[in-house]
Amino acid sequence: MAVTAEELQHDAGPQCDEEGYLVDPNDWNEVVAEELAQQENLALTEEHWKVFGFMREYYSEHQVAPDARHTIKFLADQLGYGRAARKRLFELFPYGYVKQACKASGMKRPRAWSTG
Repeated sequence: MAVTAEELQHDAGPQCDEEGYLVDPNDWNEVVAEELAQQENLALTEEHWKVFGFMREYYSEHQVAPDARHTIKFLADQLGYGRAARKRLFELFPYGYVKQACKASGMKRPRAWSTG
């Protein structure tokens, strides 16, 4: 049975904000990612996990979620998408980078970004 963001917030699970983003990105793990992705109607693939890995590493180094341009550069350079990387990012996360990628990878909601 799927766990909702509200259920994650209660009990002993990770705390989520009112929009369903983790309050503490250090609470993230693969089980939490699966649940958050399911809430966003994302069926996770190996590519999603690679993007999450990049995002988590970036967060670990900078203590902030990577801007979409950094993730596009990762897709272009590391996964070989080149100029098609931007398109691929939005194929992987069709309802937006912030709404789906940042949420499922355990980032706090980037407050300065108004779209995504």
